[in-house]
Amino acid sequence: MGRRHIMGSHGTLNTITPCAACKLLRRRCAEECPFSPYFSPHEPQKFASVHKVFGASNVSKMLMEVPENQRADAASSLVYEANVRLRDPVYGCMGAISALQQQVQSLQAEINAVRAEILKHKCREANLIPSSSHLALLSSGAVSIAAPPPMPLPQPTTAADYNTISDENVTYTLDNKYYLDN
Repeated sequence: MGRRHIMGSHGTLNTITPCAACKLLRRRCAEECPFSPYFSPHEPQKFASVHKVFGASNVSKMLMEVPENQRADAASSLVYEANVRLRDPVYGCMGAISALQQQVQSLQAEINAVRAEILKHKCREANLIPSSSHLALLSSGAVSIAAPPPMPLPQPTTAADYNTISDENVTYTLDNKYYLDN
């Protein structure tokens, strides 16, 4: 929790350190405070940004709607969303998501270019370095070597079962759909 308790002279419980929310809102931090498990008094900036974006009442309602075992994750998400919204008031999290999608597209294009270069070098190597048994036939002039036909690129198909997608077989296209390379 973020609070320390000591026993008073009559056996009553006194709260010494209120949570960050109660400290910011300048109120007494009650034992059943909905914020104290998630907003430590040692990190007041977290609640300050959440309060600025969502408001204390809305944060309390949102936390109470989430099952108790998921509230810590919900509070962390609210802190992240509030910080991103404060940095980018127009796009918020969508701006961050969009930037990451563009980065994924750029990196995927770079990976595809490197794969094409590797394939091109492998084809050149296969044509330039014949095996020793073929050298005799080539040197006699009885056989000539033609370049192999270009390998067809895999055709994208949509994936029905998304559980089978892994990093090795996913291509990210410009129209924001995922396809499998077969």
